[in-house]
Formats: sequence, C-alpha cells, structure tokens
Amino acid sequence: MIIYNRLWETLKIKGITQYDLYTRYHISRSLLDRLRKNKNVEIYTLDYLCTILDCKIEEIVEHVPDNEHER
Repeated sequence: MIIYNRLWETLKIKGITQYDLYTRYHISRSLLDRLRKNKNVEIYTLDYLCTILDCKIEEIVEHVPDNEHER
C-alpha cells in the first residue's frame, strides 16, 4: 500500500499549505482528497508534487506492506 503521510510533513517543512497547492499550483480539491485518503494517483501527479516541493519522491510517498486481511 502506498501512503502519503510524508507529503503532509514535507509540505510543513517547505512552508506550503494545501490552500497553496490548490490556488497557486492548480492541484484540484478532489486530488488533495485522494492523497489524504491514500488513494491511487497518477505518477505524473507525484512528479509534479516533487517539482513543486523540490524534493525526492521518498519525501512524499511511502510503501507499507499490505496486511493479508485487508485484501
């Protein structure tokens, strides 16, 4: 499972808010909701977030093993 907890930490460190992502960088509210809920997003989106935040992908995503019971 891919989770985006690191994204929210990196946003804080970089001083960029979710409102900034929406207004300045045209990240849709529905996409922000998908990220908050750890749902699937396109690799293009992750690339764009890395560009905005000037960071590596590991600073916004993390892989955690799926629990067999959650499948």
